[in-house]
Amino acid sequence: MSATITAVHARTILDCRGYPTVQVDVEAGGRLGRADVPAGRSTGSNEAKELRDGGAAYRGQGVARAVANVNDEIGPAVIGRDAADQVALDRFLCELDGTSDKGRLGANAVLGVSLAAARAAAACAGLPLHRYLRADSRVLPVPFVNLVNGGRLTSNDLDFQEFICMPVGASSFSEALRMASECHMALREIVVERYGKLAANTGDEGGFATPIVDVREALQVLHDGVAAAGYAHDMVYALDCAATHLWDAEARVYSVAGRRYATAALIGLYEELVRDFGIVSIEDPLAEDDWDGWVEITRRLGPEVQLIGDDLFVTNGELVRRGVELGVANAMLWKVNQIGTLSEAFAAAEVAFRNGYGVCVSERSGETEDALIADLVVALNAGQIKTGSPVRGERTSKYNRLLQIEEWLGADAVYAGRDWRRPAPPLR
Repeated sequence: MSATITAVHARTILDCRGYPTVQVDVEAGGRLGRADVPAGRSTGSNEAKELRDGGAAYRGQGVARAVANVNDEIGPAVIGRDAADQVALDRFLCELDGTSDKGRLGANAVLGVSLAAARAAAACAGLPLHRYLRADSRVLPVPFVNLVNGGRLTSNDLDFQEFICMPVGASSFSEALRMASECHMALREIVVERYGKLAANTGDEGGFATPIVDVREALQVLHDGVAAAGYAHDMVYALDCAATHLWDAEARVYSVAGRRYATAALIGLYEELVRDFGIVSIEDPLAEDDWDGWVEITRRLGPEVQLIGDDLFVTNGELVRRGVELGVANAMLWKVNQIGTLSEAFAAAEVAFRNGYGVCVSERSGETEDALIADLVVALNAGQIKTGSPVRGERTSKYNRLLQIEEWLGADAVYAGRDWRRPAPPLR
């Protein structure tokens, strides 16, 4: 079936924080593809630039200009193009924008068209998106389940952003999700008992917003919840430290729980946490511009711990290549809106895989109910996904979509389990 684009339309919708974002419809070959564009609050300085309106409406966060750019400029320009040729379409979108960071038209405008076109092309092919994008898609990821929140995603004083359990001992994704949900239930009881009812409120990604300040206490509470649910032997643990926001670049120190750490001292803290709490993955343990520190932490922790670059790499293949050359990190966080088109994001993942780096597919804190990344993580066979706690519709939509994919794959489905760090084969 032809996948020629015949119509494009964008509108403003709301994300999970009540902020406006862009939704795009692309019609191709008589089929509709629709995609919502997420937004981050904790962002790297090198991310593609989303376009916001300024002014009074939505306190400056409106996206009317990005929507207009889709409807008035991008849409008319892509009519007649082939939605099935994703690379050519995305290259054209980048050329149309004409900037290095998609700042003219807005990454939120460009990405919406890129993703919606992929969905339309998959519909024309009569395939689910994951199988359309990759003929051997079959790996169901280990969920990085964020149960305790801090940092910029939560109204508390806990500096690290996410405290995560990973159900690697499950035999299937559906069992992993059940374990995670039961851990959430057990942890809620503990949190309420120790800290009061208000502590059961959640942050942007569904983790509990406790009054805890000390990172060790947060990790101990997480362990207690997992043990109470009966899964102490099936879980390993991860952190997202979002350390760029803890970094004083002028003084070259980090602030954690009221204490100032030089880079070497903070690495020492991580070594203790790895030893004491079974941490197997740390995202952004150091700031995005502390490259010397990243070299050192990779040397000291990299052989046993996954060190994920988020602000460091921002889903940019060139920055991943720099990391490989310097011996920095050993995994990348993969967020399509950080780079702005689907094919550029896939190219960045290819760089990571070919160099033995892991790829952890991730949501943003400003998510919608669009479950797109569930298909994308399976299309990558990446083995790991970070999409929040098993509560709130913008989080559970991804988990529920993965349950559908697992059912669709049937006997072909493979749960990554304890092999979650094993890189997928090259995409091409």
